[in-house]
Formats: sequence, C-alpha cells, structure tokens
Amino acid sequence: MRKYFGTDGVRGKANVFPMTASFALRLGQAAAQQFKNGKKVHRIVIGKDTRISGYMFENALVSGICSMGVDAILVGVLPTPAIAFITRSLRADAGVVISASHNPYQDNGIKFFSSEGYKLPDEVELSIEKRTEEIIEGGEVSIHEDRIGKAYRIDTAVGRYVEFAKNTFDKDIDLKGMKMVVDCANGSNYKVAPMTMIELGADVKTIGVEPNGFNINDNVGSVYADNVADKVKNSDANVGISFDGDADRVIFCDENGEIVDGDILMGICARQMKAEERLNKSTMVATVMSNYGFEKSMNSVGVQVVRCGVGDRYVLERMREGGYNLGGEQSGHIIFSDYNTTGDGLISALQVLKVMQRTGRPLSELKRFIELYPQVLKNVYVDRKVPISELPSTKKLIASVEDKLAGTGRVLVRYSGTENKLRVMVEGADRGDIEGFADEIGEAAVKEIERAG
Repeated sequence: MRKYFGTDGVRGKANVFPMTASFALRLGQAAAQQFKNGKKVHRIVIGKDTRISGYMFENALVSGICSMGVDAILVGVLPTPAIAFITRSLRADAGVVISASHNPYQDNGIKFFSSEGYKLPDEVELSIEKRTEEIIEGGEVSIHEDRIGKAYRIDTAVGRYVEFAKNTFDKDIDLKGMKMVVDCANGSNYKVAPMTMIELGADVKTIGVEPNGFNINDNVGSVYADNVADKVKNSDANVGISFDGDADRVIFCDENGEIVDGDILMGICARQMKAEERLNKSTMVATVMSNYGFEKSMNSVGVQVVRCGVGDRYVLERMREGGYNLGGEQSGHIIFSDYNTTGDGLISALQVLKVMQRTGRPLSELKRFIELYPQVLKNVYVDRKVPISELPSTKKLIASVEDKLAGTGRVLVRYSGTENKLRVMVEGADRGDIEGFADEIGEAAVKEIERAG
C-alpha cells in the first residue's frame, strides 16, 4: 500500500504533513535517487501552477534534488501536460509538477513524470515512498561536495509548448472568425491558452487570467463552467472553453451556453477521427463513470467503447494495453496519445475546435448524435474511507437499487482518490427516481461509516 501517493501524486493542505517544505526536500532527494540511471549528468524538470505555496515547494524540491547530485531545470508556471512534453523534449530523467489541479489554493501536490512523459506506475511511486521514509528515519544524506547538482531556469518553455500545441492543429485551417470565451482558472494556463488561440487567429475574451497566488480555481475554471456559459450566452461567441488549475482537463459550452463535458467532447472527436481513419481499431477508452447512453450513441456510429477505472492514469494504461489513441473522462481529462502522453486540456480543446472548423458545424450540432441517460452524481463528505465491502447495509441497498434499475440504468459507488468524499453515481430513465436513490445510498453509507467508527 502506498502511504503518501494517491491517485495523482502526493497531495494535501500546504504546510500540513505531508505537504510541508521538509517533506518535499526529502521527497526530492528520494526522487533524485530513484531516477539516477548511470548517466554522467542527470536532470529533473520542475514546473508549478500559480498557488502561493508553489514557491516554497519549488525551492524545497530543488534543494533535495541538487543535494543528491542531480540538476534541477526550473520552468516556472506551466500546465501539467506541458511538463510532460518539456521533460521529453529536454531528454530529462524525470519531471515534477507542483499542483493540486482543481483544488483551492490552500491545497497543493507533487506529482512526477518519467523521462518519457508518463505518470509513474504504482510500483515506482512505492519505491520513492520507501526511499523517502528511509531518508526521514535515517537523518541527513549527502554526496561529495564536488558532485552537488545545480539549478537553472529556462525561459523558452512557454514558447516551446505553444508551438507544440499549435502543431497539433492542421496547418490548412485556422481559427480566424472563431469568437471564444476562455477561462484559465487563474491557473497554469493563464498565459499559454490565450496565446495559442490568438496566434491561431481566434477572437478571444478571457476569464481567470489574473493569478495572485490565492485565487486559483476560486469561482473560475472547469469546476465553474457556468461562468463561461453565461458569458457566451450574453455575447456572440461561438464557443466557451474552461480549463482547471493545472490545465490537464477542459470543459466546453456551445454557442447556446449549454455545458459540454469530457465524454461528449471526446465522442465528437472519436467520430471525426473514425471518419478520417485516424481512430485506432475504431475504439476509444472511457471510464466506468461514462454514461451508458453515450456508449450506445458511439456504437451507433461504429465506435466501440472500452471501459476502465476512474482516473486518467488508468485510462492511459488501458489505451497503451490495447493500442488505442483516444480516451478520457467526463471531467475533461482527455488523452490524444498521438500528441501527448497525458491528459492535455489545451490540446484537447484544439482537437474539438479542429472538428468545428473542419466540418463548419457549431458545437450544438456536433453533439446532437449523442443521447445521454439521466445521471446523478452525489458527493458525500465522510470522516474516513471504510471499504464499501465492509458496509453490509449499504451493499444490500446498492444491490436493491441495481435490481430496480436492471436493464435501464446502473449504480456506481466509490471514494474520491484525493478528498474525503464518497461519490454516488446513479443512472436511469427517470431523474426523480435516481435522485432519490442517490440520496438514499449516500445517507445510508454515512450512517454506517459513523457506526463502524
């Protein structure tokens, strides 16, 4: 069992263990040990989002990494997927991102990419954990003074990534005539996304491009996509685009201000890719959270849907196992593996815009072929995460609801990987019924967890 790493790196409240400067220093030392591979020079890229605590963790990681004889390359504020790209581009040994994604500024996290730009498998994270604990328990570790690493900044990272992103957009089309509202969540995309869209010719109005260290995801970004929807409805924009704090996910709204989630966005792209014979094996990967109606709609246009567990790392694992080149989640994590090795909000946005420009059709029309079943998702706070298998009354209730929905819907109950929340998803033909079922399951689970304590 991993002690510190969750579904997306180490995460928690800044200045509360394990998200402390001293722990980050030790984690940096452990990572430096982990990624040394016998080369004469070793380098690790470090990027961050706009949280005030990013400065603290950046310096702590640099100290730990350099103390172990590895150079640290600082790229400053840059989207998470950009760090994956830069790590590959610079042929570094690893990449580190300091971010807590869509969480508020009080939280922060540290996650790693391999030299190939992939998130680390569980066994490598476990190895880093063990090294970290050995360093904490054993006290100071050091190497000879003439082998200490150095840290340096590169100023070309933003430009490199913008050009990389633009190159995923077909050169025979552009965004001229496209009016859009773009919300960057006061996060890591605040420079990159508007710059990319403008350079491709779009008329861009922005939200969330004034980070101050404390306002990341604060009533802006993909979690608050209604902000962009309202702006689009009150203007003549063709589309609205919302990123989260570290810019690995994206949510759209169409010209009518209706929200378009990650499932529908990748469904639109999958259909176009199949028509252009670019969709590997005519198959895409979605998670167990994806709507059953969505799967039926994709099947109707000749696209098969393979399911996997929730989390972009599991989407990517399934894609690599099956040789597929498109997969993602409702939340807007979409992976176009022909272009990047991880979920990339900017590249995903460009692929959707490319379909709009290529077909000449508005987003409201492009999404029409997808018919979704009503789906309710309830997030219930819990004091601790007792395995569902150890909650017999809740299990019995879930089974009863599943029987009632047989053939017309489904139930999925799981814990959040990053927060103390139980997520209850119910899908079915009648919204009133599934709302009631979701509330009933959530309340039963909370009571049983309290009794178990």
